[in-house]
Amino acid sequence: QVQLVESGGGSVQAGGSLRLSCAASIYTASTSCMGWFRQDPGKGREGVAAISRDGITSYLDSVKGRFTISQDNAKNALYLQMNILKPEDTSMYYCAADLNPIICTSGAHFGYWGQGTQVTVSP
Repeated sequence: QVQLVESGGGSVQAGGSLRLSCAASIYTASTSCMGWFRQDPGKGREGVAAISRDGITSYLDSVKGRFTISQDNAKNALYLQMNILKPEDTSMYYCAADLNPIICTSGAHFGYWGQGTQVTVSP
């Protein structure tokens, strides 16, 4: 069973930084694609970033240059470094993964995801 546990969320002021972490119960090297998406209650999911098995990254246009996704296969972990945060980045952030071949872009539809971690950015 695939389990993904996020951490690192919190409250920051605009312009600040946060680093989200995701601990996986599987070998991350066995995944075809991992990523982060965000979603608020009653709203649709928005893909933020993704990284393929080959290390190719993809980002939502509004976070390019501010967010960086990375994967540490030795630790079975995924990270999202978020800099120059804006109030519009406020959301619940979810770590996601898939084991099957998928098109690995920030908008990918993953088969597994965690419980989420809240990010709140104040003006």
